[in-house]
Amino acid sequence: MAAVLVGQFHARDAEGRVYSVHEFQESNPSADGFSGTEPVTTYKLAIGDRINKVSESEFLLVQSGITLTREPEPYVAS
Repeated sequence: MAAVLVGQFHARDAEGRVYSVHEFQESNPSADGFSGTEPVTTYKLAIGDRINKVSESEFLLVQSGITLTREPEPYVAS
C-alpha cells in the first residue's frame, strides 16, 4: 500500500490550539500490479497521530477523542 501526500491544512480544537493536518491518498495494488480499488483518503497530524473525518470541516483525533475544526482557507485578493 502506497500513501501519497495530497494536501495540508490547519485545524483548531475547542481550546484554540492549532494542529497541522496532512491528507493522504492510499491505494492498494491488486495481484496484477494495478490499482484494483478506489484510493482511500486518510488524515494524520504532522506528528503522526491518526484522524477520522466526521464532516467536511470536522475531524476527530483518534487517540484522544478531541474534535478538530478545519480552518478556512485564506482568501487573497488579486
